[in-house]
Amino acid sequence: MVEICYQNFPDLSEVNESFINSWFFDVVSRFDKQLGDVTLIFCSDDYLLDINRTYLNHDFYTDIITFDYSNLDTISGDLFISVDRVRENAIDLQQQFQDELHRVCVHGILHLIGFKDKSDDESFLMRNQENAMLDIRMFHVKHLKS
Repeated sequence: MVEICYQNFPDLSEVNESFINSWFFDVVSRFDKQLGDVTLIFCSDDYLLDINRTYLNHDFYTDIITFDYSNLDTISGDLFISVDRVRENAIDLQQQFQDELHRVCVHGILHLIGFKDKSDDESFLMRNQENAMLDIRMFHVKHLKS
């Protein structure tokens, strides 16, 4: 089950909890995994920077930090997402905010599944998986509207 939280940030109209639950369930199922407890915490740049400094000893802004609590084939974790960073990246990449937000969300889920992005090869594979999972997102968007 996916829980949506806001930390020092107002609710986002672009976030639909039942859509996210359905989509994430489909994503993890494609990798023969079970969806456990996943929390999406939407926050500001400063809030996420503090987490980055405190827990990872990194002193830079990022769009997402993933804390993995997965156990065997059950995917669980906390995804801290900087809405400020996602908005800026959407502008820089000339993408719709919601599309970039979904990309960052599924990026976090893919990390929980086991995908990495430290090397160029890993980043290439991660991006391909993000694109594939964004493609299946459209099924859930259509299903939600019907």
